[in-house]
Amino acid sequence: MGIVGLEMNSLPEAGRDGLRVEVRKTVSSGPESSFALDVHFLAPAGFTILFGASGAGKTTLLDCIAGLQVPGQGEIAIGGTTLFNAASGVNVLPNRRAVGYLMQSLALFPHMTVRQNVEYGLDALNGDERKAHSREIMESFNILPLAERRPAETSGGERQRIALARALVTRPRVLLLDEPLTALDAITKARIVDDLRAWNRKHQIPVLYVTHQREEVFALGENVIVMDAGRVVAQGSPHDALGRPTSESVAQLAGFENIFACTIAARHPDQGTMTCRVAGCELELEVPLTRLDESRPLRIGIRAGDILVASSVPQGLSARNVLPGAITSLQQHDAKVIAKVDCGAEFEVHITPGARRSLQLEPGAKVWLVIKTYSCQVLQ
Repeated sequence: MGIVGLEMNSLPEAGRDGLRVEVRKTVSSGPESSFALDVHFLAPAGFTILFGASGAGKTTLLDCIAGLQVPGQGEIAIGGTTLFNAASGVNVLPNRRAVGYLMQSLALFPHMTVRQNVEYGLDALNGDERKAHSREIMESFNILPLAERRPAETSGGERQRIALARALVTRPRVLLLDEPLTALDAITKARIVDDLRAWNRKHQIPVLYVTHQREEVFALGENVIVMDAGRVVAQGSPHDALGRPTSESVAQLAGFENIFACTIAARHPDQGTMTCRVAGCELELEVPLTRLDESRPLRIGIRAGDILVASSVPQGLSARNVLPGAITSLQQHDAKVIAKVDCGAEFEVHITPGARRSLQLEPGAKVWLVIKTYSCQVLQ
């Protein structure tokens, strides 16, 4: 689906209105499984990333905004225009919401030309107006030379551009993108996003972009909303939301490969640190001093890329955590080697193939892991 049917003659011009969402809905994910979608946020003009694992409720949320699903409670509004309000009974039809919606399937019409696909939502306009609108948007997304081809005669990246042009030709006030670029290579994806950014600098509408890939969050997002089990668990810039998470669920999404259950062994207020013992072993880690609710479980998260490996005892370091251990496995993935190291607890460590060779690392080798205090994130 490229657009949630818009009637051109009934829509206000796209502008700088923000999208305000406050919805609650029970979502069934199977005969014995359900969760409550319960979110509220304001998405300004520009890119807002909806980030979360599969099943977090991202697509259900987009469907509610587009009018394809009805929330149980709440309100959805674009600027001063209410699209849905459970209390007052307002529920604007999908084809009158001024919402563009692009899904993974794209759903281009195979029997139509590129031009006909792009003009599909412009029936309310006369012929000259349709041609002017479609030409403008096809030029913006560099597909005008493809105008008379069928979708099957275009590449994957070109089909994504066609679908985007069809979603935007009706000048929606909000654009919803449900992982439409997942199948594309990084270069093609970046070029399409650059064209979309250029288009939006002129039109200034909120763009909600769904992804479960961390790399896309930092590459695309001005603002990120992190979802887990139907709820917003973090929000802000990518660095603010994912750089220093405070909950285990966000840390897992943010790529903290090492998460350990711990107890507090000692506090050192004068040093700004505390010592935590990893559950099930004698291993201790020095971590930043943090105010905690000690009635709740404590976790320590450490990114695999933040851990240094030494093949001999390190000396004269500022890092407070130097842990002796042994390599249990090594696996190479593209330009990264994933090492598992037993230090009493098992750590995952990421190194380069060059580092593996220079340190002569093999399974069974004795090593020392070096971890800075502030690489240890305290989670609850």
